[in-house]
Amino acid sequence: MPDKEKKQGTNISRRNFLKGVGTGTVAATVAPSVLISGEKAADAQMDAAVERATVTLHINGAPYVVEVEARTTLLTVLRDGIDTTGNTIDLTGAKLICDRGECGGCTVMIDGNPVYACMMLAMDAQDKQITTVEGLADGDDLHPVQEAFIQHDALMCGFCTPGFVVSSAALLNENAKPTLEEIKVGLSGNTCRCGTYPFIFDAVKTASRKM
Repeated sequence: MPDKEKKQGTNISRRNFLKGVGTGTVAATVAPSVLISGEKAADAQMDAAVERATVTLHINGAPYVVEVEARTTLLTVLRDGIDTTGNTIDLTGAKLICDRGECGGCTVMIDGNPVYACMMLAMDAQDKQITTVEGLADGDDLHPVQEAFIQHDALMCGFCTPGFVVSSAALLNENAKPTLEEIKVGLSGNTCRCGTYPFIFDAVKTASRKM
């Protein structure tokens, strides 16, 4: 009785409608599988395309031979890297905070210049002198900037402090007697969420006199 299976005012029968729904259900079930399969294939191609290389990084005066991927950042190597002898580098002074070059918590010096370690590839740091906050002190003798930060209590939670210390040392290496405005500009790439800026600026001025 085909006429009874048609909805009035349409040319679509209930039988054909149900067939269409069934087909759509199968397609909805199969499509995610196809997408997942395609995604896995893309990931496999991407992994295959990631190159690895053995590089030598000169960190705080010592050479470290490490195997890295092309996408590995300097910050990752400093904090979590393992050299070819199986020893961890474990220089965790540079902090992983924003991971996008905005806060300055991972600041290190590259050939004397302040650089965000989260924004620099480890491969690009070859043949350069890398100085972290751990490398500023001379054994038990603190760097003048480190001493001044303690003297002026220029920290609260302390998480941003290593980046500020490195940036301050780099500033004073470039400008031995900066004005307050020059200090503010020199440290503008570092963020302190606790708001200890006045004490930080005082510490830099004190360190300037000591250096």
